[in-house]
Amino acid sequence: MSEASAEGSRGSAPLSLGVIWAYCLPMIGMNGIGILATIYLMKFSTDVLLIAPAAIGMILGLGRVWDAISDPLAGHLSDISKAKRGRRRAWMYASALPILASSVMLWAPPAFVTEATLVLWMGFAYILYETASTAFWVPHFALGMELSPDYHDRTRLFAYRHIVGAVGLGCGLGAVFLVRTASEPRAMALAVSLVGGVMVAAMILYAALRVPERKEFQGRGAANLLSALRDVFRNRHARLLAFVYVLETFGTASIGTLAPYVMEYVVDAPNLTEVFILMYVVPALAFTPVWVKLSRRFGKKPLWLFAMSATTVAYSMMFFIGHESYVTIFAVVTLLGIGSGCGSVIAPSVQADVIDFDEYRTGERKEGAYVALWNLLRKAPAGITAMITGFVLQAVGFEPNVAQSEETKTALLALIGLLPATCYAGAVVLFWRFSLDEAEHARIAQVLLARRGEL
Repeated sequence: MSEASAEGSRGSAPLSLGVIWAYCLPMIGMNGIGILATIYLMKFSTDVLLIAPAAIGMILGLGRVWDAISDPLAGHLSDISKAKRGRRRAWMYASALPILASSVMLWAPPAFVTEATLVLWMGFAYILYETASTAFWVPHFALGMELSPDYHDRTRLFAYRHIVGAVGLGCGLGAVFLVRTASEPRAMALAVSLVGGVMVAAMILYAALRVPERKEFQGRGAANLLSALRDVFRNRHARLLAFVYVLETFGTASIGTLAPYVMEYVVDAPNLTEVFILMYVVPALAFTPVWVKLSRRFGKKPLWLFAMSATTVAYSMMFFIGHESYVTIFAVVTLLGIGSGCGSVIAPSVQADVIDFDEYRTGERKEGAYVALWNLLRKAPAGITAMITGFVLQAVGFEPNVAQSEETKTALLALIGLLPATCYAGAVVLFWRFSLDEAEHARIAQVLLARRGEL
């Protein structure tokens, strides 16, 4: 570490493992129910509930439209909240039970309703689920951004977050398997959502109780929402990251939604769907310590650029998989997992550095506003991808639970391969221009410490 960087981190002891584990614990539950929805909600809706693909695609897309309102609002409100339990933790407490209730509603709609009523039920349940999740995700992520001011300790924190989150992904895959293979999938979906919802609520409440907040940041949010968003867009580093996230999310969104369709209708191996996802998750988890060490040696930007470039190549190869091409598909998915894992560790650490730059410019701490906007920009493309998928499948004549035409198979491969490869290539070109490196952050940290009287 450079002398400047060392001085910029002076006075900030590394986060204790107790605080880190308490902060990361909800990732198990939230990723568990999240991956279940990401991978299987659309297929469950089309193949079990028999909702038209365009209808469920529209519901998922409208959920992202609602996020355009709820995410920035939750971020700003958590920035300016003055609750005794902390401006972030108060929101975490409030989100726990609504997440439990909405999760059960989403996976256990009444069996006796008409098709139109079922669509309305799913729409309402999904909006409620997204709202409750936002009330947790945005303040929780913002809390992580402000836990440590150290350039490299942030990478360590989000590496642990990624590892713990991977456990949640494994739990979610187990839930997908249980629902997908159940003789009574609706009954199994009810049981899984109920157990998962209770676990999520308990983990959130525990984290809210145990994780501290920095008192010096209380009451330092922007005066109003428009002012906060204006500052975000005036931050040149934040603007660039926003475009990168939009492109990157168009890539990552496709693999979860389309994996069950590709494994069943293209590879002809539906029973390997969970293995497909595991081959994505395990490398992402296994390489986490490597990314922490390499980021110290080579820097966050070069490492993330390398990962995005490798991911671009891997997605391009996805277009060429076919019937029973097991070796090719699992090799490609493994490479995708490695690249995605690097981004999951490095990106939040880079975000925290960008928020410090905002404090340097404005004197305010607006983690909530930044996280909300980035969270929205990462979720919106996922909803658009789901909407596109629904309309494309319906346009090419997709019929559930039967063999598909070559046109439908090609459409599936284009959506899971060519579209994300193109997006990742664009993200590489954009991120090449990112300039907030360790040396610049060290200079900013010195100024911030001086302002707070900590030098």
